[in-house]
Amino acid sequence: MSAAQPVHAAVMTAVEKTVVETRAIAPLGASEVLVEVRSVGVCGSDVHWYRDGRIGSTVVSAPLVLGHEASGVIVEVGEGVPRNRIGSRVALEPGVPCGRCALCRAGRYNLCPDVRFFATPPVDGAFATHVVTHSDFAHDVPDSLDDDEAALIEPLAVAMWAVGKASVTVGDRVLVSGAGPIGLLVLQVARAAGADVSVSDVAGDRLVAAMQAGATDTIDVSADELPPGFTVLIECSGVGAAISTGLAALGPAGRAVLVGMSPDGQTSVPLDVIQSREITLTGTFRYAHQYPDAIALAASGRIDLRRLVTSVHPLSDVHNALMLPGRDPSALKPMVHPQQDENPPA
Repeated sequence: MSAAQPVHAAVMTAVEKTVVETRAIAPLGASEVLVEVRSVGVCGSDVHWYRDGRIGSTVVSAPLVLGHEASGVIVEVGEGVPRNRIGSRVALEPGVPCGRCALCRAGRYNLCPDVRFFATPPVDGAFATHVVTHSDFAHDVPDSLDDDEAALIEPLAVAMWAVGKASVTVGDRVLVSGAGPIGLLVLQVARAAGADVSVSDVAGDRLVAAMQAGATDTIDVSADELPPGFTVLIECSGVGAAISTGLAALGPAGRAVLVGMSPDGQTSVPLDVIQSREITLTGTFRYAHQYPDAIALAASGRIDLRRLVTSVHPLSDVHNALMLPGRDPSALKPMVHPQQDENPPA
């Protein structure tokens, strides 16, 4: 396939409206690769963009292709990329930073102000038959990982970054607040680090999934209070009440990492608890330098990405894939398979 040939893409044209369009891809730059997309996971951010038209102060103001958890096969390379990369199965790291700013040079490229991140306005994402990206951000994956697992390296990288920020180690008592896909991956990564992990949520189906994924304990916070004395809180829901109660459940010198995004970007925290217990509190923003280790961890079999997959959809069914998590709490991770579309445009 030539990069000049058209591809099919599911385009968000308005809130809760998607149209499959035929688009052209420009010729590849010297360091770019053309990837035939095999699998894309639906992320909570995709759902927010689609249902609300915004996340915080960032608004979808023009047609946008969603989807950033993607895997595929390299089918064409730019002139600066070795041709032996053609045919490589890859997991796509969706954020390509500038590589020149002070943050990039310091290795903190997740904070690059000029990063181009799939499915973050105005950058189109991966709900398409093909995408173009920088070769360095198309990471080779072993055949032991299938296409869906390769796509889910992206949320695994989020989880690994959060667990690393919390410095989780053997003997820690970790509370994971929120048993969505990220929470379930944080649970598995923290367990792999040697911690005992409790998971809290209000959804029974999610708590069952957490227990099946290896939680030491689960807590239905709609009915029960959190026990005290955790050494680490990793908050994955973004709910203000969960942040406050989770912080209060930490013991002295506890560490707290906020991963979940608040719908309005605002919340309050119990300063008296943070100060009197000298709790360390930080946030996370995506990840940096995590993909190689995430791929290796998934390939080792210590992380079960397959258990997150709850449905598979062709490109023509992106609308339902995006709406499903809001309709069904048990829908952890709908996956879109662009190459299996039943009704491509003429």
